[in-house]
Amino acid sequence: MTDKFRPISISLSPNVQKDDVVLALKLLFKPWKWKRGSAIKNFEKDFAKYLGVKYAFSFNSGRSAFYAILKALDLPKGSDVMLQAFTCNAVVNPILWAGLNPVYVDVADDFNAAGKVDIVQHTFGLPNASLLNESVIEDCAHALGAEINGRKVGTFGKAGFFSFSRDKVISCVYGGMAVTNDDELAKKIETLQQEFGMPSLFWTRQQIMHPVLLHFIILPLYNFFDVGKVFLVLSQWLYILSKAVSWQEKRGLKPDYFPKALPNALAMMAQYQFNKLEKFNAHRKQIAEFYYQELASTKFVLPKKENNIFLRFAIQHPKATEILYEAWHKEKMLLGDWYTTPIVPDDTNMEEMKYQPGQCPNAEYLAKRTLNLPTHINISMDDARRVAIFLKKWK
Repeated sequence: MTDKFRPISISLSPNVQKDDVVLALKLLFKPWKWKRGSAIKNFEKDFAKYLGVKYAFSFNSGRSAFYAILKALDLPKGSDVMLQAFTCNAVVNPILWAGLNPVYVDVADDFNAAGKVDIVQHTFGLPNASLLNESVIEDCAHALGAEINGRKVGTFGKAGFFSFSRDKVISCVYGGMAVTNDDELAKKIETLQQEFGMPSLFWTRQQIMHPVLLHFIILPLYNFFDVGKVFLVLSQWLYILSKAVSWQEKRGLKPDYFPKALPNALAMMAQYQFNKLEKFNAHRKQIAEFYYQELASTKFVLPKKENNIFLRFAIQHPKATEILYEAWHKEKMLLGDWYTTPIVPDDTNMEEMKYQPGQCPNAEYLAKRTLNLPTHINISMDDARRVAIFLKKWK
């Protein structure tokens, strides 16, 4: 298959390289390493050291980490928690699960909150420096490695959380981390981590299988009459693989595999990717710089540069939906439509999320005109050139 016809994907475990697949294959045959082991504490220690924080506690997802932070804060039931629209239900749900009330704030044109919030989201890897203070919680799911004046995001607020899911900066398919410098809060989070316990062996096996099946079957067949896509859906339907977002979460409910601690096997996979973090982010910036050069004279609105690690290269165009459709059906480019509604996925029940239509007009406006270009480690300069050539048709 030539590069011209090789599918370009932005969300199907984009960071997985051959060495990650080899590690997953080895782990499949070592079930005694799946739940317990030294990798968990080693990863937490290395993560805390990298950020320059006192404490880091791993969980089986970013939403589990966020939920642990909220529970540790012991807020009165029904308390308002202010967060931005143009977000994911994985951020809203922990607020609901903790018996709290999400209150939405509109965003500026850079996709980050434009007003006071309790949860500061660093969308697409662009830090929201203007809203950081010692009382906020930082949502760093998109922004591992991003800095403001030489200081890592996740270290400015009372606590921060990160995600290691399949489309994040580093990935172990499902995983997350809660970080803090607050001694009392850290004790409570650690206690909750122990109380949550480990996910089942069945669930852990699903995550280990993900990079293996993606690498050998799903991605190679993805543009062969959509065989890869059918296989992915069938694998999820048969519970061979897990879905990124469950039907329960789209309705504000909590699946039984959340919240849990991070199992040892996924800690090993996360640590392995964490060791490649600087290479990953340097590559993202290199690809982003190419997009800036190629799209400079077009009508696309380009993202801010400053402090951005470019988890994705988010651009705006009034015909975003049409562009995304044609990219896949004519060019086999599965470009990103991460936010087509104020809270994604787009089939999320907005009423259950306590979001009212028209509440955040700029978030709704941006959701209709935003598309994301791939920057991950498996995107070559030739791939980026294919994307740019296609987009230039839409001047």
